[in-house]
Amino acid sequence: MANLITMTDIIKSYKMGSTELVVLKKISLEIKKGEFVAILGPSGSGKTTLMNLIGCIDTCNDGIYNLNGTNIEKKSDNELAEIRNQEIGFIFQKFNLLSKYTALHNVAFPLLIRGVPKKDAYEKAEEILKKVGLGDRVHHKPIELSGGQQQRVSVARALVGDPNLLLADEPTGALDSKTGEEIMNLFHKLNIEGNTIIMITHDNEIAKQAGRIIRIVDGEIVV
Repeated sequence: MANLITMTDIIKSYKMGSTELVVLKKISLEIKKGEFVAILGPSGSGKTTLMNLIGCIDTCNDGIYNLNGTNIEKKSDNELAEIRNQEIGFIFQKFNLLSKYTALHNVAFPLLIRGVPKKDAYEKAEEILKKVGLGDRVHHKPIELSGGQQQRVSVARALVGDPNLLLADEPTGALDSKTGEEIMNLFHKLNIEGNTIIMITHDNEIAKQAGRIIRIVDGEIVV
């Protein structure tokens, strides 16, 4: 299976006054298409920074990042925004849904940004909401949904644009254990269907449910 992600000697640092804080120290990793990978690390390990680089939310100071055949590190902000919209589906711990809109509009939103006609976007959004078990909740607003249902809307929103990568940031962190288990079962189903999933987590038990674990400590990948 071909690599979806190849990172080579990635360095990320931030200026802190007169000093420089190095957060990622020559990170190298490969993730193949169709994998389900957990990036596991404690608070302050650099996993969130790594997630932001993988998700094209931020860029590295040095090194090479290749996402689905495209070199990312020298892309403009507009180019990165387009890559995020086309290539990556984001799933957040706190769902990040638009509170005044229905589940249907929340899921359709990435397609509307692309310029997809509203009718077509809504049809695709409804199809994906049915796929994640929310066919009877399409016209409900986030406040009318449980935490697990809101996370399913978030998953549907991530899926609607047919991205090459699902990037999940602590996807069960705001959920009780039973609901978290339901979301993990959904991830397994999506992975079996061929979706590439990268899950960021500090929870060892959650990480064990992925096909492979990448551990990061103090800005370095450890075996």
